[in-house]
Amino acid sequence: MKIIWLGHSGFRLEIEDQVLLIDPWLANNPSFPDAERERAIQGATAILLTHGHSDHIEDIPAIASATGAPVAGVYELAEWMEKSHGLTGIGFGKGGTIHLGNVAVTLVNATHSSSLTHNEQRRYIGTETGFMISGEGKTIYVSGDTDVMADMEVFNDLHSPEIGLLSCGGYFTMDMRRAAYAANKFFNFKTVIPCHYKTFPMLEQSADTLIEALPNVDVIEPEVMTAIEL
Repeated sequence: MKIIWLGHSGFRLEIEDQVLLIDPWLANNPSFPDAERERAIQGATAILLTHGHSDHIEDIPAIASATGAPVAGVYELAEWMEKSHGLTGIGFGKGGTIHLGNVAVTLVNATHSSSLTHNEQRRYIGTETGFMISGEGKTIYVSGDTDVMADMEVFNDLHSPEIGLLSCGGYFTMDMRRAAYAANKFFNFKTVIPCHYKTFPMLEQSADTLIEALPNVDVIEPEVMTAIEL
């Protein structure tokens, strides 16, 4: 499989027969080069959304329209994308699993918030989530925007993910120290890829704390549009 960071918390995941875009915020993302947009979305088969904040969904109508890819996420968010933008939505609930070709995607809990601005008013739209994505004999945990949760112990018992894509930037999500605690306390990751960091000055700019705290885990600081092959 290939895991390609799109900056901030966005990823392109090439796995089995699927090309999945996870929270692909490209336009107006200061860490994503505009010239790479076409390459980032080419061949997308589905778009996975963890929650409704603008730094996760702002670019979805344009990307989904350009690729024809359906938008999958918690029911209310997928329904909003269908009704407001005419996109194809796949709405499901926490604990539910959908199959995208040969890939299984399970929606799991997160602790954050999920809202968007509509007609100059803040509207809450479903709840925040993460994903367990299984294919090629591996399982990837996509934390979404979250703090540490005791739920993570259950996630590991049920899914045993080898790979963690963890929001680690602090301020809006858990920071590097807290993400390291979660990885050590609840998971047995072989590989951890940090995200939701570096984008803005208030976020952590380095994963050194995470790397030092996980000496037996391959912590890979991703580079935008550079494939990590696992």
